[in-house]
Amino acid sequence: MHFDDGEVPREYTRYIGRKILFILALVLALAASLVGAVSLGSAVISWPEVLKALFRIPTDQRFEIIIWNIRLPQALTAIVAGAGLSVAGAAMQCILRNPLGSPFTLGISHAAAFGAALSVMLLGTGWMEAGQSGAAVISPVLTTLCAFLFSLAAAGVIIAISRLRGATPEVMVLTGVALGALFTAGTMFLQYFADDQELAAMVFWTFGDTGRAGWEELGLLAAACAASSLFFVVQAWSYNAIDAGDETAKGLGVRVERVRMIGMLVASLLTAVIISFLGIIGFVGLVVPHMIRRLIGSDHRFLLPSSILGGGLLLLLSDTAARLIIAPNVLPVSVLTAFLGAPVFIALIIRGRTR
Repeated sequence: MHFDDGEVPREYTRYIGRKILFILALVLALAASLVGAVSLGSAVISWPEVLKALFRIPTDQRFEIIIWNIRLPQALTAIVAGAGLSVAGAAMQCILRNPLGSPFTLGISHAAAFGAALSVMLLGTGWMEAGQSGAAVISPVLTTLCAFLFSLAAAGVIIAISRLRGATPEVMVLTGVALGALFTAGTMFLQYFADDQELAAMVFWTFGDTGRAGWEELGLLAAACAASSLFFVVQAWSYNAIDAGDETAKGLGVRVERVRMIGMLVASLLTAVIISFLGIIGFVGLVVPHMIRRLIGSDHRFLLPSSILGGGLLLLLSDTAARLIIAPNVLPVSVLTAFLGAPVFIALIIRGRTR
């Protein structure tokens, strides 16, 4: 930006104003979608009744129970998980300077799936029982803990190898691809020797589902997401400098290797927390940053907050559709995000090549 006679150019003010308006539009869309998600389900609740329940104004007690015990925690979990996965993906794509940077390309999701499968086999958490909402894994705490530990282990290996070989984007991506293949092979090995119940439990855990989290889990997810998002937003200027190239960033005083290592660590931790509680939810961290980048550009001061809001909005809408599309049965949201995310990502690639 260059000042004209000591004043901020009008064009730059308009440029900033458009991006702020875009962020405000996302906030409004997210708030409206939250009320809509809470109102829709097997029992449809009108928006005035939803608002009364949310603001603790006396209303039908049945509606309060449905909203506060079932729909609101699930909707908020979808927002928090979508926001966390999206901002982690946006940060990874910048840090690695690779458009394919995401928890999946780095093998973190595969490591979580292997940890859950190992828990089922060795700790006996794989028994299934029929419930009103279908099957459920017994001892989900142990399964979640194992998935979390292996996610952290994968992130630790990537960072350790990067420190040995220098924290270059290529080293991180290639290490992640190799780890993904390794953990996938390990999961297949365990599944081959599992009995019917264990195999069903392993497959069930991989279905990412926001309905697994209650208020306690939501609190932990929200704390991890808020702290990580704040860290990434504070680092936005450094990420803009890295986008211009490592040498340019170093010339501007950015400690590129340090920013890259800490950013990868925070993104990996955030992803591990979300996946370990909810299972694998694909394509949100990969697709949303690309969609936002096409709409408002690559300025991380606005890309990161917009990705947070956009990720929450996308996963909330997907979760609502997954609850309704084959009602009264509930489709795991990860199935819908995969169906929607793959063609959207291919369309973005084709559109980018034709420009």
